[in-house]
Amino acid sequence: MFTSSGPTFRELTVQALSSVQHGYDLLAPKFDETPFRTPDRILDPFVRAVAPLGPFRSGLDVCCGTGAGIGALRRLCEERVTGVDFSAGMLAEARATAESFPGAPLSPRVSWVRADARALPFAPVFDLAVSFGAFGHFLPSERPELFAQVYRSLRPGGMFVFPLPAPARVGSRLYWALWGFDAVMRVRNLLWRPAFVMYYRTFPLSEVRDELTRTGFSVELLPVEELGRLPGGSPRCRLVVARRPL
Repeated sequence: MFTSSGPTFRELTVQALSSVQHGYDLLAPKFDETPFRTPDRILDPFVRAVAPLGPFRSGLDVCCGTGAGIGALRRLCEERVTGVDFSAGMLAEARATAESFPGAPLSPRVSWVRADARALPFAPVFDLAVSFGAFGHFLPSERPELFAQVYRSLRPGGMFVFPLPAPARVGSRLYWALWGFDAVMRVRNLLWRPAFVMYYRTFPLSEVRDELTRTGFSVELLPVEELGRLPGGSPRCRLVVARRPL
């Protein structure tokens, strides 16, 4: 799962016994050497699927981590892109990566903000907000406020778009692996403080769609056809397109 330059088992253990923020500060220098970084095989089809929904002037990457999604936003937005995360370590890595990105001195301009996604410090100035792989860090009770913060950061007509892979088939190896991970994390958080919130099975599409709608978004689901379909015909990955009404 990890490259030879990735984190050691001891480093991962120390991270897992820390708070979410401190844990990611520790992991940041080696995060891109783990399977937790959103891969280009997801980002590239995402960009191609979202581009027809534009044009977009400004974009926001919510919980940007080391900046994988920033590269995608820079291909979608014409003027400026902002990454927000509450981990100073992850933001430092993201900033360094963006400075070495081909064409970095050119538009769109990139800025970085350290903030909690549950208290975003933005006026409604963005045309597009995205997020990749971060929703497991929010308890179900926290999602309505998270969605409300994104809603308030978008211009009227702006979109909150994120990929949502199909759930693992019940009984498959992946299903049991994710179930086991979540079970271990629940036990860990019962026995150890500070809590480390990261769960893989707490973001069901039906609940998320209802919560986005209650926030005020109109919600559309689009298949990411490049990523294929399951044997039953349903897409392997959907775009959730939540639009703030004009």
